[in-house]
Amino acid sequence: MLKRVRAEEAVGMILGYDVTQVIPGLKKGPVFKKGHRIREEDIKVFLDTGNEYIWVIELKEGELHEDEAALELAKSVSGENLSLQSGGEGRVLIKAEADGLLKVERGLLEELNLKGDFVLSTLRDNTPCKKGETVGVAKVIPLIIREEELEWVRERFSGKKVLYLKVYRERRVGVIVTGDEVYSGRIKDGFDQQVLPKLKEYGLVPFKKLVLPDDPQKIAQAIRELVEEGCDLLILTGGLSVDPGDVTREGVELAGASIVNYGAPVVPGTNFLYALLDGVDILGLPACVYYNRRTIFDVVLPRLLASERLSKEEIRRLGYGGLCLGCENCHFPHCHFGMP
Repeated sequence: MLKRVRAEEAVGMILGYDVTQVIPGLKKGPVFKKGHRIREEDIKVFLDTGNEYIWVIELKEGELHEDEAALELAKSVSGENLSLQSGGEGRVLIKAEADGLLKVERGLLEELNLKGDFVLSTLRDNTPCKKGETVGVAKVIPLIIREEELEWVRERFSGKKVLYLKVYRERRVGVIVTGDEVYSGRIKDGFDQQVLPKLKEYGLVPFKKLVLPDDPQKIAQAIRELVEEGCDLLILTGGLSVDPGDVTREGVELAGASIVNYGAPVVPGTNFLYALLDGVDILGLPACVYYNRRTIFDVVLPRLLASERLSKEEIRRLGYGGLCLGCENCHFPHCHFGMP
C-alpha cells in the first residue's frame, strides 16, 4: 500500500517509486529507486527535485522490506569467520573476517536458490581468501516479503551453514631441496626466488632449509630431524620424476612416512607427492614449481594451512579444473584452476 507524506516526515520510510533528477546539460535519471530506505540527507534532494510530498510503501504486519530480509537471509546462511555488510539495493555482502579457506556446501546453495525468492551467490568451494574480501552476496528478489517465508531459511540452516571460512593456522615449515647438481653448486638453488614467495603469501617463513644430494638415506635422516625439531609441514623439491636418479620418494619412505598419493591429475604438477609422518604433512613438489607461476602447490597449500588433510581420492579428483592455462595476466585463485 502506498501512502503520501511530506518529504521531511519520510525518514526511515520506504520509497514507493523511482525519483528522477534532471540537471540541465549534465544528466537525467533516477536519483532514488523504488524500495530505497529514506535517510535524513535525502530530504534536500527530494526538495531540490520538486518532491515536497512523496509516496512511500507501508508495510503490513508480518512483512519485511528487502533490506531487512536480505540481512536475515545472510545471517542464516553464513557460518564462522564471516561478516556482513550492506551492499545497497537490497544486497548484503558476505566478507571474510580473516585470511582463510572458503568452504561452500554446494548442495545447500543450490537448494536455497531453487526456492525462487532467495538469491545467494558465492565464490567456489576451497577458494583461498584474504581478510575483507567479498565471498558471497545475499539478496531477496521481491521488494517486500512475508516474514513466514524466511522461517524456512532460519530452520533449514540453523545447524548447517551454506558457507563458512576456515582460518589458516601457523605452521612450522621445514624445507629440503634435493639434487646432486644443486648440492654441488653447479646449479643455483632457486627455492628462495621461486617457491619461498608462495609461502610468504600466507605469512610463512621456513624454520630451516636443507640442501641435500640425491641420497635417499640422507633425505630420510633430514626428514626425521626436521620432525624432531618440531616442523609440522615439510616441503621437498626435486627428485620426483621417473628417472632412475630421482630418489626423493624413496627417501620419504625410508623415513617411515606413509605415502598417501604419488601423482596427480593436475598440470603443472603431475609428479606431486603427499605423505604423512607422525601427523606431519610432507609435500613432494615436482620441478614445475621452479618455472610455472601456478602449480598444484597453489592448490593444496591453502587446504593444509586450513587444517585439512587430503585423501588419495581427493587428490585424484583434482583433474576437473586441474589444467592451468598459464594466462599472461594471472587471476588465481579467481579462475577455474584447482576449483571444484
